[in-house]
Amino acid sequence: MRCILLLLLLAALAASPARAGEPVLTITMGGTTAQVSRSELLARRDAATVSVPHDSAYGRPMTYRAVPLRALLAERPPSAADTIAARAMDGFVSHLPRSLIDGAAVPWVAIEEPAHPWPNLPGQSVSAGPFYLIWQHPERGHVSSEQWPYALAGFAEAATPAQRWPGLAVDALEPADAPARRGQAVFAVNCLPCHRLAGSGEGVAGPDLLQPMPAVTYFTAAGLRALIRNPAAVRTWPAQRMPGFAADVVSDTDLDAVIAYLRAQATRSAASGAASHPTEPANGKNLSDQTTR
Repeated sequence: MRCILLLLLLAALAASPARAGEPVLTITMGGTTAQVSRSELLARRDAATVSVPHDSAYGRPMTYRAVPLRALLAERPPSAADTIAARAMDGFVSHLPRSLIDGAAVPWVAIEEPAHPWPNLPGQSVSAGPFYLIWQHPERGHVSSEQWPYALAGFAEAATPAQRWPGLAVDALEPADAPARRGQAVFAVNCLPCHRLAGSGEGVAGPDLLQPMPAVTYFTAAGLRALIRNPAAVRTWPAQRMPGFAADVVSDTDLDAVIAYLRAQATRSAASGAASHPTEPANGKNLSDQTTR
């Protein structure tokens, strides 16, 4: 009997994702964490063949085997969090409102099948696998290209970005219709997955846009617009990863709002620095136009 039990245990260990080296998707909800392997996802009864007419990562029609994200999250312990952080293996983090996940656009977790590998991403030597968040009818939810994270590592419950990092919020004295307020929302969706702002955020794929020097200091408004629309037209380097944002993804109005937001945050940062580190000249009076970084 002991031999039989030992054999069963060894068989179970050999079949585990960790032993097989199989990719796993990590889901943290309700204070618990679970891992689901690729084979487990492909074997689910709700796995389906899903086609998207314009895939965000590949830029063309694609068809996948996928499972519904809503079902995966519903199987986990209940959570009061109103945001789900979708984390990729390269440090990209997309913060997805639950209202978006549960809305008119339909999210799926696509699974790269070993027998049918996906093509390499345009200009890259890797595919979007092993897991990739795709959307059916993305136009119904105004889903941004940054809300299609590929090379997906997992999902985790989270507070909204402004709740997690209060430094991202614009000054409370800003008018309700101030462009910077709109810019904050656009930044959270399209920029925060890769960039931080004075350390606020968790994306590591791109540089901090406020430290050590604000981006609006070394880029003109025209330069920032050009960079956001087509980074390669402004500067290129071998490891360049930033995508361009077309007008149907980030409108001209939203682009201007992001620049207004970056300017507002840079002004607040400079004012805070001046207040924290006043410079006193020989006569003992503070120089209000000087700051120490």
